[in-house]
Amino acid sequence: MKLRADMPELQGETAWLNGQVTKSELVGDKPTLIHFWSISCHLCKEAMPDVNNFRDQYKDELNVIAVHMPRSEKDLDLGEIKEVANEHGITQPIFVDSDMKLTDAFENQYVPAYYVFDKDGKLRHFQAGGSGMKMLEKRVNRVLDEVRNAE
Repeated sequence: MKLRADMPELQGETAWLNGQVTKSELVGDKPTLIHFWSISCHLCKEAMPDVNNFRDQYKDELNVIAVHMPRSEKDLDLGEIKEVANEHGITQPIFVDSDMKLTDAFENQYVPAYYVFDKDGKLRHFQAGGSGMKMLEKRVNRVLDEVRNAE
């Protein structure tokens, strides 16, 4: 997915956990962070406290959506996805992508992976891997500052 590309429609889910959202509910409202994770991904679990901190710290200014991307057959168990989400405090909406439809729409190959969209739904930053939370925070703040300065 190229920078400045439009956010794909959030469709093709196996299930939604913690509520459901649509692209039209996100775009035009405030910037959005979409993070891909998997129950079999150790780095994802290590990064989750940082993602949750983001969600809580910026709850009034930033939409945060999780996408569960399976890496193997064992990652398709909805009960286990719910359990791991609860263990790791994931309270934001979770798009369960067992058929890889949203993963394909994003052209995503990685977990964890982070996509930052501005309030108009344009991709402004992409990053993958377990480190670099400071860089992610800097990019999120840059997009948030645009909104703050426009008000």
